[in-house]
Amino acid sequence: MIRVVLVDDQTLVRSGIRGLLDLTPDIRVVAEAADAIEAPGVLAGAAADVLLLDIRMPQMSGIALLESMRGQLPPTILLTTFDDDQALLDGMRAGASGFLLKDISLERLAEGIRRVAGGATVFRPALTERARTAYERTSGPAPPCTVDLLTERETEVLALMAAGFNNGEIGAALGPSEGTIKNHVSSILAKLGVRDRVRAVLRALELGYI
Repeated sequence: MIRVVLVDDQTLVRSGIRGLLDLTPDIRVVAEAADAIEAPGVLAGAAADVLLLDIRMPQMSGIALLESMRGQLPPTILLTTFDDDQALLDGMRAGASGFLLKDISLERLAEGIRRVAGGATVFRPALTERARTAYERTSGPAPPCTVDLLTERETEVLALMAAGFNNGEIGAALGPSEGTIKNHVSSILAKLGVRDRVRAVLRALELGYI
């Protein structure tokens, strides 16, 4: 069972998400918080596998909570009503593992939770492409690449990482064994100078690989 903690300031939203996830066989909301101030205490006693975190809340935003508790939160999916490119970038920088709109279907939400619980990310290609455009618009062109060039296969693996695929799914899509994909992922992290998949996706956006 995947244990989820839900943080959202709207009671009806929390009730709706909990009710939907109760329809899945393997996901349950085990605790809720009404804002980011209350969230740390709730999380401390919940043993959560995934955190569903609203971005826009009074007093403290979801992204501010991520930044203030960097490395201390379970894998986190940011939820928002607004299709906001800058929020996506800020959330990735803060360490989020996913970014989903609240109007998605139960199937997409459940899929995202399962992927994040399994160590993958849920930044879809359309979102990452728009986020890269937003980054260039606000920060200018990406700086010259100073890292070792990725191979064609590593670039393919990186694109699937950004789409939310885990190593086994990438192997199934591209052909090599899961062990070979794991080696590709390790090489990508080393070449990009990052320590995890989310930072690899963000760095790849900045360098224009995806």
